[in-house]
Amino acid sequence: MRYIIIGAGAVGGTIGGRLAGAGRDVVLVARGAHHTALQEKGLRLHVPEGELTYHVPVADGPAALGELRADDVLILAVKTQDSEAALDTWGPAPVAGGGTAAERLPLLCAQNGVESQRIALRRFTHVYGVCVWLPSAHIEPGVVSAAGSPLTGILHLGRYPHGTDATAHRIAEDLEAAKFEAPVVPDVTRWQYAKLLTNLGNSLDAVAGSEGAAALREEVRAEGEAVLKAAGIDCTGKDEELALRGDKITLVPLPGAPRGGGSSWQSLARGTGSIEADYLNGEIALLGRLHDVPTPLNTLLQRLANEFARERREAGSLPVDELLRLVAFVQES
Repeated sequence: MRYIIIGAGAVGGTIGGRLAGAGRDVVLVARGAHHTALQEKGLRLHVPEGELTYHVPVADGPAALGELRADDVLILAVKTQDSEAALDTWGPAPVAGGGTAAERLPLLCAQNGVESQRIALRRFTHVYGVCVWLPSAHIEPGVVSAAGSPLTGILHLGRYPHGTDATAHRIAEDLEAAKFEAPVVPDVTRWQYAKLLTNLGNSLDAVAGSEGAAALREEVRAEGEAVLKAAGIDCTGKDEELALRGDKITLVPLPGAPRGGGSSWQSLARGTGSIEADYLNGEIALLGRLHDVPTPLNTLLQRLANEFARERREAGSLPVDELLRLVAFVQES
């Protein structure tokens, strides 16, 4: 198998680098300055054992690779707001022996939220969901850091919308040779919805930082839990998650690594102009409207995160007092 990592940022770069380190065939797909840095200097992966550099093929799209191989695996690791463009680009790519990537190749959605795999299933025949527990960061072109030890991450995977197959097990074997735990499960969305609840705090970190708003974080999560219950959506509980994770992933301080935050914080720090809030807090807002459950806090965070991204405001720059004033206003409205 050859792994084509579409979006070699924090998650994609870490998965690609670890697979390359385990001797697997990898192609990294990136754009702009990140693409240039990867081509010129290789992928610099900062991990607990040091800085590792991987010189692997780099592409900016399928045309750079020519005809795709029949044993290629596509790992989609862009932010969800970039999924449609990526899928439109890679879906029609020809595969050796006939047919297209969308018709023949497995596509793994290694992303936050639950929407991207639904978008993918409109175009691709063989779609797999991945629940990503992978503390990682990408701020500087060509550089990715992943602080987890002894495992780099835990990646539940399975066919979407449900089921397992031999391909999922083969991919899991490669991931487990690359410092990941990769349980193959028939109900991957149960794990993804639980991860979604955790990710609802991403926008909070992005706009106001991680200090001083712990109680608000719990209120935001409680809204999400109420919405999932009203929608009849099953997800794993905290005890089930903790029992599986145990002490398999401990964060190790990495010398020289920049101060960081979650994926949304990183989008603001890089000044990308977009953020994934529509598919995290916005997913809860959507379900709340469908099932008549108020979601004022998630709706507020979705709006603020999009404003910060659009205006390219500094990550974490909203004073907590100001945020709490806005929260009080929407709760009273």
